[in-house]
Formats: sequence, C-alpha cells, structure tokens
Amino acid sequence: MTVPRFDELIHPPTRLSLVSLLAATEWAEFRYLREQLGLSDSALSKQLSVLEQAGYAEVRKSFVGKRPRTSVRLSRAGRHAFSGHVAALQQIVARSGVEPLRP
Repeated sequence: MTVPRFDELIHPPTRLSLVSLLAATEWAEFRYLREQLGLSDSALSKQLSVLEQAGYAEVRKSFVGKRPRTSVRLSRAGRHAFSGHVAALQQIVARSGVEPLRP
C-alpha cells in the first residue's frame, strides 16, 4: 500500500513531468526526455542533477562509438516518492469532488 506523501521536490511542473516520464520506463535516453519535455540540454541537466542529488534518479553515461549517451532511471527511492506524491495528489482531488480523468 502506498502512503500518500506530498513531495515538494517532485511537485514543480517540469520535475513532475520528468519524473512521470521516468516512472513509465526502465531507462530513458536524455535525448528522448529533452524532446518529450521541450527542454534545453542545460535545463534538463539541471533537473536531473536535482533528482540525482536527492537520490531519486540514477544517471548512466556511456559512449556509442565516439558519441556520448546519457540514460536515466528512477531509483527505488524515486519510484517510492513518486507513488506517494501521486497518492497525495489523488487524495487532494478526491476531496474536491471532481472526478479524476481516466486514461
């Protein structure tokens, strides 16, 4: 069972979108994240650094030929924090009486 816990680190819109994308994958390429979020390299790097420093993300750097490749995934702590944050948001919405959207 997930305990609802609002997470200030995850909540800013850009970071929430980033963590949501990462939650849907095992590993995600930097380029894919940048394109999906419409961020510059530096803006995405900054967000990833914040998540990595908090222990919410793992960053793997490698080379394909001579080209650098950066891959990212949520850590176990990041997945747990995201689940708790989503549960807290669902709790807030439930109190409003507004029906949540279903995919």
